[in-house]
Amino acid sequence: MIQFQDVSFKYKNGKYAVQDLSFSIQKNECFVLIGPSGCGKTTTIKLLNRLIQATDGVILYDDKNIKNYDQHKFRREIGYVIQQIALFPHLNVEENISIVPELKKWNKTQIKARVAELLELVKLNPLEFSKRSISELSGGQQQRVGVARALAGEPNLILMDEPFSALDPVTRIELQKDLKVLKNKINKTILLVTHDLDEAFFLGDRIGIMHEGELVQIGTKNELLNNPINQFVEQFLQNYREKNVVKEGI
Repeated sequence: MIQFQDVSFKYKNGKYAVQDLSFSIQKNECFVLIGPSGCGKTTTIKLLNRLIQATDGVILYDDKNIKNYDQHKFRREIGYVIQQIALFPHLNVEENISIVPELKKWNKTQIKARVAELLELVKLNPLEFSKRSISELSGGQQQRVGVARALAGEPNLILMDEPFSALDPVTRIELQKDLKVLKNKINKTILLVTHDLDEAFFLGDRIGIMHEGELVQIGTKNELLNNPINQFVEQFLQNYREKNVVKEGI
């Protein structure tokens, strides 16, 4: 569904944010990018949704160069869930979720039904939450609304940039579990960026580890743990190994 072919982004000062990215994301796959701060994860998402333009290389979406899509229509075909949630405070829950369907000229009956369906999907009772203001919601509830809004226009692709990192640990784990169940129901392609290896291994079908703008290794959880490609990957995985040794009482 998505292919990065030798994609780079270079700043005017000559420094690369990402360099020679070549990887693919399959339809209905949850692909996770992880790595230290500043390694190029968020830049990669921005290149995909055309917030910035690649200096070199090509990005294909359904075998078509993303530069050949109408930029605004292309972005409406993508759902976004980000760390800051970015709900509109002057709109209620229903109005926030309705934004993309309204841009797509859905009729009011369709939109109302879609809002109710999505609120049920993210475990918020429509009768209780549709008319609530954003300020009345907890952080976890706001992020659930954010997920509902991302799905509202029936996009094929969901981009998630550190979606749960601002939440407390208990809420974060709860939403991770709910997202894992949800992703098996909605059959969407997901690109998730995180700095949390537990989250990456829990949610990702495959994980790409980035370092200094390069994609160092791609694999499943077991592939990465059993066959780290170099010393950086081995060290990056070490904390996860140590934590799980403690958990298992070894």
